[in-house]
Amino acid sequence: MIRILARPVAVLSCVLVTAVLSAGSTYAGTHSLSWSADPHHGVGAFPSIQCDTGTFRTTTDPQQGLVWQAEQPANLERCESVGPDLKQGSTYYLGWSSKFHITDSTSRYIFQVKSSPSTGTANHPIVLEVVGGQLQLQEWTHEHNEVVLWQTKAVDDHWNRYALRVFEGQTKGTIQFWFNGKPQQLSNGSNTYTGTTYDGTRSYLKWGLYHVAPEPATQWLSTIKMGSTLGDVTS
Repeated sequence: MIRILARPVAVLSCVLVTAVLSAGSTYAGTHSLSWSADPHHGVGAFPSIQCDTGTFRTTTDPQQGLVWQAEQPANLERCESVGPDLKQGSTYYLGWSSKFHITDSTSRYIFQVKSSPSTGTANHPIVLEVVGGQLQLQEWTHEHNEVVLWQTKAVDDHWNRYALRVFEGQTKGTIQFWFNGKPQQLSNGSNTYTGTTYDGTRSYLKWGLYHVAPEPATQWLSTIKMGSTLGDVTS
């Protein structure tokens, strides 16, 4: 069942491209990346870092080795890295792993596709959000209504793997989603959702933490990959 909620326009947004997924799909491909952000190579891969306290940096994780760390202090709106701009009509895959530590009940966006301008658009057509004890994948319509596509229990301090295939479009964009290596059925009963994945005059990618909250929060991220096949971004 699809839940559609009207919510106030947020400052930030995200757009992702989608694709068609078969429930039996496996990770295969030519391993050719169009963009990546490897913590071993420094923050230069990101067009910008939006973190006023300078707390987006690298650290060593006992499971993953060198990773990105986004620390959002209490009462700070965001600590995010900005990825590449997206092109309407394009299709791509994204893949990364992350874990988070969030101790309060305030919503946090941990990934978004952001659209500009923020008003009069979907604002953030694709979002991964931790809210109400759930980890949700959401699509936001051009009218800025939320559609919850998928959800599972949010677990602190636990690594998860994400992959998305997105086709960029204002009304006929598509989204497919893999969680921990498995294709996910979305709330419309299909592996593919069609709707808004691109809006405004510019859409681009963001990873980190967004939404003002009374307590600090942290997210850790592996190398982030963008490519033309699922194998490109999951190898």
